[in-house]
Amino acid sequence: MAEKNFKRTTVTAALPYANGGVHIGHLAGVYVPADIYVRYLRLKKKEILFIGGSDEHGVPITVRARKEGITPQDVVDRYHKMIKDSFKEFGISFDIYSRTTSETHHKFAAEWFRKLYDEGKLVEETTAQLYDEEAKQFLADRYVTGECPHCHNEGAYGDQCEKCGRDLSPTELINPKSTISGSTPVLKETKNWYLPLNEYQDWLKQWILEEHKEWRPNVYGQCKSWLDMDLQPRAMTRDLDWGIPVPIEGADGKVLYVWFDAPIGYVSNTKELCEKEPERWGSWQKWWQDEDTRLVHFIGKDNIVFHCIIFPVMMKAHGKYIMPDNVPANEFLNLENDKISTSRNWAVWLHEYLVDMPGKQDVLRYVLTANAPETKDNNFTWKDFQDRNNNELVAIYGNFVNRALQLTKKYWNGVVPACGELTDVDKTALEEFKDVKSRVEKLLDQFKFREAQKEAMNLARIGNKYITDCEPWKVAKTDMKRVETILNISLQLVANLAIAFEPFLPFSSQKLREMLNLERFDWEQLGSTDLLKAGHQLGEPSLLFEKIEDESIQQQLDKLEATKKANERLRVGEQGSGMAAAYQAAPVKDTVSFEDFEKLDIRVGLIKACEKVKKSKKLLQFTIDDGTGTDRTILSGIAAFYENPSALVGKRILFVANFAPRQMMGIESQGMILSAVDFDESLSVVTTTKDVKPGSQVG
Repeated sequence: MAEKNFKRTTVTAALPYANGGVHIGHLAGVYVPADIYVRYLRLKKKEILFIGGSDEHGVPITVRARKEGITPQDVVDRYHKMIKDSFKEFGISFDIYSRTTSETHHKFAAEWFRKLYDEGKLVEETTAQLYDEEAKQFLADRYVTGECPHCHNEGAYGDQCEKCGRDLSPTELINPKSTISGSTPVLKETKNWYLPLNEYQDWLKQWILEEHKEWRPNVYGQCKSWLDMDLQPRAMTRDLDWGIPVPIEGADGKVLYVWFDAPIGYVSNTKELCEKEPERWGSWQKWWQDEDTRLVHFIGKDNIVFHCIIFPVMMKAHGKYIMPDNVPANEFLNLENDKISTSRNWAVWLHEYLVDMPGKQDVLRYVLTANAPETKDNNFTWKDFQDRNNNELVAIYGNFVNRALQLTKKYWNGVVPACGELTDVDKTALEEFKDVKSRVEKLLDQFKFREAQKEAMNLARIGNKYITDCEPWKVAKTDMKRVETILNISLQLVANLAIAFEPFLPFSSQKLREMLNLERFDWEQLGSTDLLKAGHQLGEPSLLFEKIEDESIQQQLDKLEATKKANERLRVGEQGSGMAAAYQAAPVKDTVSFEDFEKLDIRVGLIKACEKVKKSKKLLQFTIDDGTGTDRTILSGIAAFYENPSALVGKRILFVANFAPRQMMGIESQGMILSAVDFDESLSVVTTTKDVKPGSQVG
C-alpha cells in the first residue's frame, strides 16, 4: 500500500482493567513504547493526540468486588486513581486519561450500540448459557471454573485456561462450577445481540491481508489465522448487572459486552477532552473520522483480535470512522523466567516500584525498552535490571556526561569553549555520529524501539571513546587551545544525547538540559555540531544516574521469593483437595486451658469510622461502637490490606476488649482487632454473619 502523508496522528494505548495495578508486563508491552512514540512525534512538532483511560466494566471487576464485599464502583474508583497516579509519576504522557464509567462514555457507547441496532446491523439470537440456580443469575465467563478439555487443568476459567493458554467458552469446561455459589450450573436460554463478523470477512481480508502487509509478523499472522477460519457472530451484550445498560426495549438485566464498550472509550475520551479544550484540540471527529488522521493502536498480543477485527468491524458498521493504520502489538514479558500472573501475584507492580525505587523511573523505562518483547516473548530479571543500570546508564551514558561537564567546569568555569581546527580524531568521532538522526528516526518510524534506544546509547559510547582517545587532562599541560576543541565536541555530543534520549528517558533528559542550562531542543537539531554556542554558561553538573547496590536488588528478590512460597502453599492445598480455595493449614498451636481462654474478653464492635493514620504506612485507626455508649479507638497494623479502609464502616467485627491500652503514633489504642491470615498471607478482619449488637461477648 502506498505511503500516505497524514496531517495528524491519534495514538491509543490499551485501557487497563481497573481491578488491579499496572505491572511491568503492561509497561513493556504497551505503555512505554506508546509513550516513546508519542514523545518522538511531539519533538518533531507533529499534531498528535495520546489517549488513555481505565476500562471499568467487565467480569474481573465484579469478581473482585464480590470477593472483597464491596461494590464494583468502589473497586474501579480505587484502581482508577492508583493507575492514573502511577502513570503520571512514571511519565506516561497521556493528553487525557479518563474512564469508562464517565457519563460521557456511557452516553456515547449506548448511542453507538443504538445506531447499529436501528440500522439492522446487529443480530438477535437466543442461546443456551450456563445459569446458577442458587444465585439466580446467568454466569459470565469468569464466574465459571472447571477442567480444561485440552490440558485437563482443573482450575480453568470459562474464557481461558491460564495453564495452556487456550481460549475457551464456559460450556466447553468439564465439570463446570459456579464461582459464586459453588454449585453446578445448568443450561438456560437467554437472548443477546450479536455483531455478525462473518458478514465483514471479505472486507477484513482485503483491508488487512492485502493492504497492511507491513504490520508486524505477529499481528499479521494472528489476524490471518482468524481470517483463514470462518468468522462467527459475536455477542455484544451480556447478562450482568455491572456495565452500560443495553439501550433497547426487552433488554432488562443486560449490559454492553466489555469489548464493545471498552474500545469506544478511546473515542469518548477524545470527545471529553475536545469538549473541555476545544480551542486546542478542535472537534473529536477530526481525530477519528478525518481521512487525514492516522490511527495507531498500542496493545499487547492478547488484544490483537479485538483491535484488528472486532473494533474495526464496529467502526465499519457505524460507517464514519477511519481504520487503524498500524497496530504494533508486542509479545509478553516474563519475570525471572516465569510467566507474569496477576492471580499468582507474580509481577513487579508499578505503584510499588515507584515507592521502592524513588527517582528511578528512567531506569525501568530503559530496561523495559532494552528488553522489549517486540518480536518474541522476553524476560525481566532484577540482576539484568541492576547490570543495565550500573554498566550502561551509569558507566557509559552518565560517565560520559559527567566527564564532559566536569572537565569544562575545571578548565573553563563551566563556559562552552570555542571549537578550533579539527584533527583526524575529531573528524572520526563526528563522522561516527553524523547519521544518528536518520538511523534513530528510521527505527522509531518502524516501531523498533529497542534498536532505536541502542542507537541513542551508541552516541554515549562514541563520546566516551573520544574523550579517552583525546586525553584532555594530559593535553591541558601543553595545549589549551586543543583542549577547547575537545571539550566543545564533547559538549555537542552531550547535547545530542539530551535530544536522542528525550523519547526514552524524559526525566534524565530534563535533568541534562538543566545541567546544560537550556530549556529545550527540537528533534530537527539532532546530529548538529552547533547546539551549544561558544561562551554559553552551563549549569551545575551532577550525576545523571546512580549505582544500584546489591541490597536494593535483594529486597526485590526476597519479595518475589515470599510470593513464590505463598503460591507453593496454595498449590499444595489444591493438590490435597482438588479445590482452588483449599490450602495447607498452619500447625495447631500448643493447648491452653479453658481458664486461660476465659481471661480474654472478646466482643463484637460496630465500625463507625476507619482511616489510615497519618505518617504511618501500617496503621489503621478504628472508631468502634462497643456497646458502652462511648466510642472505642483501636489501632491495627493492617493498612496494607485495605487500600480503602472506609469500606469497612458499618461492619461488625471481633475485638479483644481487655488488652492494656497502648500508645502508638501519639494515639491510645484500646484493644486489638481480630483478623484472619489467608494462605496467600493476605489478611481480613473477622466479622459476624448476623447483625449482633455491639458489645456482645464471644464465648
